[in-house]
Amino acid sequence: MAKAPRDVTQLAATDTALAARVLSEVRSAALAGQRTRMPPRPVIGQSWERMLRGGVDPDRDVRAGLLPREEVERRRETSPLRPVLPVLRQGLLSVADVAHHIMVVADADGRVLWREGSPSVLRRADGLGFELGADWREDVVGTNGVGTPAVVRGPVQVFASEHFVRSHAAWTCAGAPITDPRDGRLLGVVDVSGPLETMHPATLAWVDSVAKLAEARLRERHLASLERLRAVAAPVLARLGGRAAVVDRDGWTAAVAGMPYTPRIVLPKSPSAGRRWLPAIGLCRLEPLAGGWLVRAGEEPAGQGAARIVLDLAGPRRWSVAVSGGAGSWSHELSPRHAELLYLLAVHRAGRSAAELAEDVFGDPARRVTVRAEMSRVRRYLGAFLEHRPYRFGQDAEVEMALPEDPRDLLPHSTARTVRNGREGGRVP
Repeated sequence: MAKAPRDVTQLAATDTALAARVLSEVRSAALAGQRTRMPPRPVIGQSWERMLRGGVDPDRDVRAGLLPREEVERRRETSPLRPVLPVLRQGLLSVADVAHHIMVVADADGRVLWREGSPSVLRRADGLGFELGADWREDVVGTNGVGTPAVVRGPVQVFASEHFVRSHAAWTCAGAPITDPRDGRLLGVVDVSGPLETMHPATLAWVDSVAKLAEARLRERHLASLERLRAVAAPVLARLGGRAAVVDRDGWTAAVAGMPYTPRIVLPKSPSAGRRWLPAIGLCRLEPLAGGWLVRAGEEPAGQGAARIVLDLAGPRRWSVAVSGGAGSWSHELSPRHAELLYLLAVHRAGRSAAELAEDVFGDPARRVTVRAEMSRVRRYLGAFLEHRPYRFGQDAEVEMALPEDPRDLLPHSTARTVRNGREGGRVP
């Protein structure tokens, strides 16, 4: 047997046929629990482990039911990725079509909403069930260039038999997540796919760079919308007394009067006019404005009091924190980093210093400035229930965690030592 190559991406760049054969051998041996000619790349090996634990059949072409056309259109209309489609098309389609690839855009649920590119490759994609409205989550169709980037929250290229399901072995995908630049929330995944023989390892860097351009465009749109709302807010706040803020529909602050500026005020999930309790302010009154809300703060301070805090980390891609108490209830979707930090604080109830959190998350206690910046963002919505020096949940707070059924599925993106220990049968240092 010839000497095994050390890097499958380099092999694919020089000899796709050999790469396909080697990967097929590696996949067969790995799934049979045998020693492999070469180890699978870590991101692929970890994904295969998740698929085996989840019961995905590697020899069965699993296809979830397609969404009706009407539901696809509804999701397209409301998708936060719709405004950046021109960026994705301009950056990817011209090259993809010539190179016999297709561009696929899926939402945060893994549903294919847009699919464009080479007609012949589109027809081949139909044969794989890679159609409009299809569900391409990793736990549904196995390791792939849409579902796997959504789980690991980073760009992933999947060559040939690196796909968990055997019927996808002639296909290669390069996908990158697109996240909300405001809070890190997953918005969807952009993917370039095609037959193995037409794919190049550099495709992944190309797709990831275009995904980042899309995120930059979303950031520009957000800042422009706040500027427009600020023009509306100025005369309104000028004639009011007391503490008030004008925020957009998602709570991002355009202007304040009589109170400290905070980038975001967490609103109820479905805000409506009237008296409300908001975590950063306390009791206040919400009044609708064109493009947002006027928040008029009352005299009552935001109380800390006893509260029940539920940190929901059970899902593979979406996490949240929910707070309920005598003053009201609310929830907030968490970015990967904030989910990681709050898990660490929930495990270490006595608290962690900035240096200890930096050691936990980055393996480098010197990165405490980065940790402080992230914790400052966490405190904007959870500050009434967090203490600092050290960082910890308030002693009166009842903290619960909803964790995955299989501990090994806990926060797949995280490399923090405490999280890794939690994956290993729930061990906590």
